[in-house]
Amino acid sequence: MTRKRKAYASAGVDVDLGNKLKRRIQSLVRQTHGPKVLGKIGGFGGLFRADFGAMRDPVLVASIDSVGTKLKIAFAMNKHDTVGADMVNHCVNDIAVLGARPLFFLDYIGCEKLHPAVFDQLLRGFSRGCRSAGCALIGGETAQLPGMYRKGEYDLAGCIVGVVDRKNMIDGRKIKPGDVILGLASNGLHTNGYSLARRILFEKMKLRPGSRLPGPPFERTRPVARSTTTVGEELLRVHKNYQPLVAKVPAGMIKGLAHITGGGLVDNLPRVLPKNCDAMIETKSWPVPRIFKLLQEKGHVPASEMYQVFNMGIGMVAIVSERHSKRAMSILSAGRTDSSRGERAKRIGRIERGTGKTRLVF
Repeated sequence: MTRKRKAYASAGVDVDLGNKLKRRIQSLVRQTHGPKVLGKIGGFGGLFRADFGAMRDPVLVASIDSVGTKLKIAFAMNKHDTVGADMVNHCVNDIAVLGARPLFFLDYIGCEKLHPAVFDQLLRGFSRGCRSAGCALIGGETAQLPGMYRKGEYDLAGCIVGVVDRKNMIDGRKIKPGDVILGLASNGLHTNGYSLARRILFEKMKLRPGSRLPGPPFERTRPVARSTTTVGEELLRVHKNYQPLVAKVPAGMIKGLAHITGGGLVDNLPRVLPKNCDAMIETKSWPVPRIFKLLQEKGHVPASEMYQVFNMGIGMVAIVSERHSKRAMSILSAGRTDSSRGERAKRIGRIERGTGKTRLVF
């Protein structure tokens, strides 16, 4: 048996190291568990006791996703403790738009070679994200795949399962002309648009991950304080989790939610719109973070494309009736997720008669 394992290790797969690392993470993973998690860590399947309390008609909501080429920034910075949390938060937001709260999460790590320090950082990120979301990390898969990835690289994917009482499900069917569109601030690119961002910043502008983020190009006529944030730090900002915030809004008040990921406001809002409604977005109604202005100017990207590639400073959209708009905005602003930047929920548009599209007003 020992001889076979050594031969496998020489081929690039170290089974003994994998088993050792999995034993080391048990205490970390258990921190995300509650009484509903059954069984031991490392089994063939994760066990979760389905007890939905007072829900009369519980509906399970599932989603799976990745963080895309944001991983390239993690490789370049040799910083891997944020992308795991990115993965969890992205998945949580994807089910939160239906009104679901997360139950459990499973991760996948595929790597060229298993590096203990990197593996530990990734699992700490997954664990931190799950704890913050009230979500159990009940299992995962770590695949050592020499020859599949470049040296030092890996890929991540995450699967989440949540639940919502059917009567409280948010599906957009009640959206109608006259409703108000509220935008919740992002804190950067989140997990989308990185292929274009990397091309502009690193190929066209010749910056490096450790370079200071250039000052706002739109403020050249006055002195601008030199940024203390590096390009890498800006690009590794952790994707926000909006679920705890939107969950504070009373049931029935929110008619529709859209997570602004790949496709931006242009492609994501139509996913929740009735076929006879359009979303009119007033693009000047919120401050666009300077990273997007920098990318637009230096990449010579048309404004219409920017709003289809990037979130442009809006990470989640809530659609409510006019009569509920002030109260909803107050709740969403009071519980903002990133007080360091002082963002508040913004009224960014309205619903009008149409054909199920997003229309941008510049």
